[in-house]
Parts: sequence; structure tokens; C-alpha cells
Amino acid sequence: MKKVLWLLVFLGLVGFSLAQPRSVKVGFVSTLSGGGAALGIDARDGFNLAVRLLNNQLGGLPVEVLIADDQQNPDVARQAVDRMLKRDRVDFLTGIIFSNILLAVGEAIFEEKVFYISLNAGPSEYAGERCSPYFFNAAWQNDNLHEAMGQYVQTRRFENVFLLAPNYPAGRDALTGFKRFYRGRVVAEVYHRLNQLDFSAEIAQIRAARPRAVYAFEPGAMGVNFIKQYAEAGLMREIPLFLPGFSADADVIRAVGRALVGVYNSSQWALELNNPVNQRFVEEFRKAYGRTPTLYASQGYDTALMLDAAIRAVGGDLSKKDELRKAFLAGFNSTRGPLKFNPNGYPIQNYYLRQVIQAPNGEIVNRLVGTIFTNHSDAYVSQCKLR
Repeated sequence: MKKVLWLLVFLGLVGFSLAQPRSVKVGFVSTLSGGGAALGIDARDGFNLAVRLLNNQLGGLPVEVLIADDQQNPDVARQAVDRMLKRDRVDFLTGIIFSNILLAVGEAIFEEKVFYISLNAGPSEYAGERCSPYFFNAAWQNDNLHEAMGQYVQTRRFENVFLLAPNYPAGRDALTGFKRFYRGRVVAEVYHRLNQLDFSAEIAQIRAARPRAVYAFEPGAMGVNFIKQYAEAGLMREIPLFLPGFSADADVIRAVGRALVGVYNSSQWALELNNPVNQRFVEEFRKAYGRTPTLYASQGYDTALMLDAAIRAVGGDLSKKDELRKAFLAGFNSTRGPLKFNPNGYPIQNYYLRQVIQAPNGEIVNRLVGTIFTNHSDAYVSQCKLR
């Protein structure tokens, strides 16, 4: 009888150990080379910083982070994601910056019933009818920052604007979002080739159109080049330029410098947000990397915190998919404060107005000016059938 009891206890312990993985694997596929590399590098550094501060654990489990460069190429991203799903058997995926890359791999991830936690790309396609129980976004829905700036430009009563963006899903979402809240006249809506670096033709169009203001969504090297060329053309003094936060963040400021001083931009995050999580993030990021963090870095950091909170909520049992989804929906304490999610996996949060200034110490930084939206949701959630 004693042997039988010991055998049952042993089998129970084996069963428990099988149900409780000893570690968690996270696949991090991002743009780490080329014109968009600064964005992916900041997101990766923010994510890794949070993992280190969590003692290299997520939810109490030791974590292994597998990193791959998608080279801003959908085919390269597909290969990396396929390898991580089938060979490495990752538990979660994250990291993608560009929406066309995410749309190229998303369905394959969801079919494997693996959660994808986006730290940036937030295509409208995954917010509405194509929403998935395995998709969450720790940053925003693509339209949101642009909606906020559309609202701000509307309050400034600019009677017309010129709109500019790259021709890919996030670019089209961007200008759609801006127009959702801006009620004035759009004198031109121009889409250019993704990764374009010469904007002489677009600047000539702006000069010819003579708009009262310009709104441009230009992430990464595109933003650096456009802003430099816009300033060199003397248009900063003639036609006010408005930007979303990721086109006027610390990475762009480092490359452009004083030409950005005075420019207003919209963001869901700011250096000065007064909460303990953000204060620790900003201090530790500067200490670890010797530079001012961007919103991309904050989103990478928040993604790790989001995973940590959800895994902890299910006691480390990653087989509990339904419970994990509920835990993700319940939210976590982020650099933006307590954050919760709509059924489509996108956050409900504030959006802020920032202005680039030169601080008394000479540093050029974004200053928090005010709040544009409070507890703002995306425009597509009603089309998602998940509840």
C-alpha cells in the first residue's frame, strides 16, 4: 500500500511539473537593421531592460528571449516567425514595428494559438472584423495618435491642411485617423513609397499648395530626412508642421536637432508622466543605455510588464489560454499608469500633446503640454465579435 501511495505521489508531482513549464520562451522579431532599425532597437532595449529588472523572469518563470531581425522584409519575417513557432516552440511572440510585416505573419501565429503581443504595429484589420483572441497591442491602434493630432489641429482652427504619409497599412490608417477628427479642408493627401528618403517632389507639392498647416506621418529614417528637408526648404517658418509622436521622438530629435524645436506632436506616453513605473523606466533606461528613451522603448518595456502580469495571474500555467486572455484583458500597471483593454485587444488610454523644446541644460526634448483624449478607444472595436 505504501508503495502504491508513493507511486501516486510521484506521478502527481510529474504531472504537476509537466503542467508547469520551467521557463517561458518569447520570440522577438523586429526591424533591427536598415532605415527602421532605430525603432526596433529602442523597442528591444526597452523590453530587455524590463526583463532584467524582473530578475530575468516573467510571471515568476525564467525567461528565454529569442531575437530575430526581420530586415523590414515580410518574407524574412515569415521565415523567422515560422522557425520560432515550429522549431523553437515559443510561448509568445512580439517585436514587430511595421504593420505590413505584422499582417504578413499574423494569421500563421493565430492559427497556432500563440499569443502575439504587439509593442507597436496596430493595424485596423486586427481591430475590427479580423480581431483574434490571440492578439493584443500594448501600444495603440494605428489611427489613434493621428486622431489625437487631428483633434488638436481642429481646435487650432487651421482651415486647411496638407497630409503626407508612406503608402502602406499604417500610413493609410494614419491619415484616416487624422481626418476622423479634423473637419477642415484637406488640400492634398499624398502617399509616397515606403522607405523613401528624398522628399523634394513632396516639398514642391506643399509649396505649390500653400496650405495653412502640414501633417506628416514619417517613421524612422523617413521622418529624419523629411523634417531636415522641410526645414532646409525654409517651410518651418512659413507653414506649421504637426507630427505624431513617433515622428518627433528622441531618436528623431537626436538626428535632426534644433530644427524640431517648437513642433507639436501627439503621444500616448511622455517622459514626465508622474507614476512610479514610468519614473523607474526613464531613470533605468538612461542609466543602462546612456540616452533618452523614446515611446518605442516605453512600449517594449510595457510589453514585458504586460506578459509578466498575465503569466503571474495564471500561476505560470501557460496551457490556460482562456485564463491568459482574461488576464491580458484585465490589464496591468504600465509606464502610462493602469492600463486596460477592449475586447479586440487594443488599449483604452489617454493621448497627450507634446512640444519639442530646448531645456535650460541645452538638451532638446519633448515637453508634456496637456491631454487631448481621456480613456480613448479605437474606432473599430464595435466591429469585433469577441467579448
